[in-house]
Amino acid sequence: MKIRIIGAGPAGLLYAWLMKRDDPSHDVRVFERDPEDATYGWGVVFSDVALAFVRELAPELYLRMTEHQVVFDEMAVVHQGQHVELAHNTFHRMARIDLLKALHAACREVGVAIEFERRVEDIAGFEDCDLIVAADGANSAIRTRLQAHFEPILDERPNLLAWYGTTRLFQPLSLIFRQIPDGLAIAHTYQYSPTHSTFLVEVDPATFAKAGLARMSEAESLAWCERAFVDDLQGHALLSNRSNWFRYTIVKNRHWHWRNVVLIGDALRTGHPSVGSGTRLALQDSIALFDAWKEAGSDVPRMLKAFVRLRRPGSDSLQLAAIKSCEWYEDLGPKLGLDPISFAYDYLTRSGRVDHAEVRKRDPVLAAAWERLHPEFEG
Repeated sequence: MKIRIIGAGPAGLLYAWLMKRDDPSHDVRVFERDPEDATYGWGVVFSDVALAFVRELAPELYLRMTEHQVVFDEMAVVHQGQHVELAHNTFHRMARIDLLKALHAACREVGVAIEFERRVEDIAGFEDCDLIVAADGANSAIRTRLQAHFEPILDERPNLLAWYGTTRLFQPLSLIFRQIPDGLAIAHTYQYSPTHSTFLVEVDPATFAKAGLARMSEAESLAWCERAFVDDLQGHALLSNRSNWFRYTIVKNRHWHWRNVVLIGDALRTGHPSVGSGTRLALQDSIALFDAWKEAGSDVPRMLKAFVRLRRPGSDSLQLAAIKSCEWYEDLGPKLGLDPISFAYDYLTRSGRVDHAEVRKRDPVLAAAWERLHPEFEG
């Protein structure tokens, strides 16, 4: 098959590697708009479950992808200045650039051609391709150009986020809620390398307006965030990398493919940073599209139908959990009066995927503490 992939993020690269490794006769080429060494994020984070599917399918690639990871079992919610630890929450963290470099190397070893600094905004010139894979992110140019066929649904959420890094090492994946004079500031932070942590700041529209963040420069916004989390940063600075405020968009598409063009990764559907699901969804899309080829062979219409059948249930389920999670952050007002234990418990059960029985199993100390505060509970 002649396959062209637009976007060299985890989704596009893993799919390219899987197809070329399985059959070297495939003509696979990836186009990426950015330079090879560019990355505009900090770290990425995976749960044990999220990486298990890569380990099972391709253990050699799993080892390469996780060569520079750091793994911690701790998670913490900081509310009203009190740290509440959540047990048995193992997360694998790594620098996004390290993940991409591992996938670049793997692709080159099997003969995938990657063209960097090559912006592709439509499918003109790809008429002789068997399959065109649009893996060009949440703001996909291909999806936009063909929106009449994919029928995207773009749901911009109200809260605003700014993505920073810091040299303060947060070994527990920490969710920090600080009530300050301007309102509420939230940090999602975790160590992802021996030297750095991701530090994602989230504020609601009222806080954003009262603080005057819209009028601030990038440096002024960074300084505001440092003041909001001065107790947590412990003297460390925040680091900016195009760290401008943005609203997160939940992306859905009524149709996942048109003719021989298929969407994967964030171009197809987004999760939400609060559940750390974006890269997981991207990798699982790639594996499902590969599995669809194993099932249908070079019959592209049949392959793409198989992709939807194989992938949609898991994709929809995880996206629904992500939507419930972001809604929890958007409606925190009534919850801010909760004691730290009840607040952490409410966080843990926010998506509807974790009930009290699961909390008891995963974190009996937290479950027991919550039960003491809620003697009326029968379960």
